[in-house]
Amino acid sequence: MNPEIKLRQSQIEDRDRIWEIIQQSIERRRQDGSTQWQNGYPNLGTVESDIAKGFGHVLTVDGEIAVYGALILNDEPAYSTIEGAWLSDGEFVVVHRVAVDEKFAGQGMVKKFFDHIEEFTKSHGIQSIKVDTNHDNMAMLKILEGRGYSYCGEVLLRDGMRKAFEKIII
Repeated sequence: MNPEIKLRQSQIEDRDRIWEIIQQSIERRRQDGSTQWQNGYPNLGTVESDIAKGFGHVLTVDGEIAVYGALILNDEPAYSTIEGAWLSDGEFVVVHRVAVDEKFAGQGMVKKFFDHIEEFTKSHGIQSIKVDTNHDNMAMLKILEGRGYSYCGEVLLRDGMRKAFEKIII
């Protein structure tokens, strides 16, 4: 039987579970030798802010949270300056803070999360999705490449330079 997989906006009741998943991802990044997320960000306050602003989204599998990420419409100040060039200058969805529960790691759930984000973007008539990741986050780099995201250059975020990607949806 196929599991029921859904994307939904996260609620305050999801906060502690989301924070557990992010902590797992912080530890995985550390074990992989990545510098991403090793300086106190993201933290519980970040999760609470995402939920309060309506940015937080979860991918559920039979009602259980498998993946968390923040979806932000047209608003990432760091993206206004890029060493390189974006593919477009229309409306876009920014994807930040993607984290997968270790129980679901390696099962393609982040790919499914991006599938749902692409459907969300298309259904709202939004032109593209923009995302950045650390140069040493091999798992995310592989996912973005496999999903057809184009490398556009480098952007400066609070914790350093990041590789920036975009995918035109409509």
